[in-house]
Amino acid sequence: LMRMGIPYDSPEGRGICAAISAVMTGETYAASAEMAAELGAFSRYEDNKEAMLRVIRNHRRAAYNAPAADYQGLTRTPKGLDLKFCPAYLVESARASWDRALELGDKNGFRNAQATVIAPTGTIGLLMDCDTTGIEPDYSLVKFKKLAGGGFFKIVNSSVPASLRELAYTSAEIQGIVDYCLGRQTLKGAPYINHESLSAKGFTPETLAKLENTLGNAFELQFAFNKYTLGEEFLKRNLGFTAEQLDDPLFNMLTALGFSEREIRAANNYCCGTMTLEGAPYLKSEHLAIFDCANKCGHIGRRYIHHRAHIGMMAAAQPFISGAISKTINMPAESSIEDVKNSYLESWESMLKAVALYRDGSKLSQPLSSKLELDFEDSEPENQPEPAAVLIQDKAKVESAPVAAADAGREAFNRVVTRYIAERRKLPQRRLGYTQKAVVGGHKIYLRTGEYDDGTLGEIFLDMHREGAAFRSIMNCFAIAVSLGLQHGVPLEEFVDAFLFTRFEPNGMVQGNEKIKMSTSITDYVFRELAITYLGRTDLEHVSHEDIRGDAVVGTKSGATPFVAGTEVPVEDTGAGNTAAPADPPRRVVSKAPSVAASSAQEQLSVGDITGAASITDNQARMAVEARIARLKGYEGDVCGECGSFTLVRNGACLKCMSCGASSGCS
Repeated sequence: LMRMGIPYDSPEGRGICAAISAVMTGETYAASAEMAAELGAFSRYEDNKEAMLRVIRNHRRAAYNAPAADYQGLTRTPKGLDLKFCPAYLVESARASWDRALELGDKNGFRNAQATVIAPTGTIGLLMDCDTTGIEPDYSLVKFKKLAGGGFFKIVNSSVPASLRELAYTSAEIQGIVDYCLGRQTLKGAPYINHESLSAKGFTPETLAKLENTLGNAFELQFAFNKYTLGEEFLKRNLGFTAEQLDDPLFNMLTALGFSEREIRAANNYCCGTMTLEGAPYLKSEHLAIFDCANKCGHIGRRYIHHRAHIGMMAAAQPFISGAISKTINMPAESSIEDVKNSYLESWESMLKAVALYRDGSKLSQPLSSKLELDFEDSEPENQPEPAAVLIQDKAKVESAPVAAADAGREAFNRVVTRYIAERRKLPQRRLGYTQKAVVGGHKIYLRTGEYDDGTLGEIFLDMHREGAAFRSIMNCFAIAVSLGLQHGVPLEEFVDAFLFTRFEPNGMVQGNEKIKMSTSITDYVFRELAITYLGRTDLEHVSHEDIRGDAVVGTKSGATPFVAGTEVPVEDTGAGNTAAPADPPRRVVSKAPSVAASSAQEQLSVGDITGAASITDNQARMAVEARIARLKGYEGDVCGECGSFTLVRNGACLKCMSCGASSGCS
């Protein structure tokens, strides 16, 4: 469509898509019937003949735009071929192919009880590095694809120049538009930051050559200025940078060299391009829609194809495809739950047989990216990342510079936490919880929990069976320490991050737990269980929820029953003890953090807010920093589930850890 100068979200685009789908699938069914004639009749076909022919007849009726009463077994009328926007020759070909498919199928049957029809798909196009992705609109004009062995490279839609020629732009105009979008991929002649200015600051011809070699696949200009590209020794000796600066993921070398934000932006646009055609010289505004993509292009791009257009395009093709369409509805990162609900409803109303949604950026290791992730230096206000901490009371964003905002946010968070959780929040005398019995590496362990009235975790008890007095006492003291931490407001997420994947004996196979089947240590098992139960961390399960019968009792705040009806559970607030609790208590899944009483009515704070801020400060910020370092080194940026290292590289469709050799699924 782009090469033809037709917008994706247009009646013409949907008409052409429907006609091509009708021709392709009609010919596929006809070929299947011809194969059946060559191979001979199948005994099973007669059992399914009428049902199969009913499907073919409905497809043929859609090609002829039949009235609703003519369709067999359908409660809704599918969309047919729009004669106003479908080319006449495609309409004629589509109808002829379905006529032939029905005639041959009625006579010979089909090769199988039902023919296999290849649905229009975008996935295979991405894997084959195609410009066009079938029914899928282009992801973005400039994409960065992750490689199987690590690293990435830039993919440019070569349909842009062809489309501009179709729209009668001159060669000079086309070159100007392409340079605006893609950049010149060199610093020679760039404004402010070029070979001359860098040489004056101490860069050698060798280092400039290294820079030039990386600019072709660089997300942003500052992405190429790091110790992995230029060499740590050169940066220390010639430019005077310290090891602390070079190891800091937030360190902006261009700013440290004395270049202003405006100068960096200008040089970046010259070298790496804007990655969008919005604002391009010579391009007419009425042609912008032709180059719209599934996502916003680059940092300054604001246009994108609405997710409803994806549904409309699929609805145009669906009447001619027996199965579901292998095509994902792309949604921007800011999409809401309401958007998802409406998409499913509209898909159902459009008679789509299956729907797949993807919100941009929802996976750290998504195969394609349209702009640099974790870009701390982005000057566009609407593109700035969340600060490293969220101010507790109103969750207002920090408006100062990104690095200063992160530091200020951490300080503000620490002040608030110190002020409000210095006093311990005691558990009620009568509380709920559960007891989980399991065997880890042949050693029996009982995990008991105590909860606040709102269902959040406040204490744990650990009891090891047949262990020596010293080990049992150490585990008992460990449980007391964790319980005190929880009651003083330490988020459970922090304990999970600290003790997950710890490795020591006893470890190995886990028996008695329906979701955990392997553990690297007792502490790994304990906090894996707590994370699954109280944080909803289904990623830590070895057996998914769908594989377990759904007959477990879920405890709730209102109407929940204690361990034994009418019996109080005698436990102390200060730690673990050998308190008895019946087996098989109600399981609880709690993702909400406990609330903490404020010292005054004017200053109230919940640990739900503290947990969120702590997660951003101490967990998300740290993970984001380590992921950024990993990407700079050519890794994927994900954390290994076995050893916790950020050394995962792409291995086919899965990930492989270069540190421990673990794989996410592929051999």
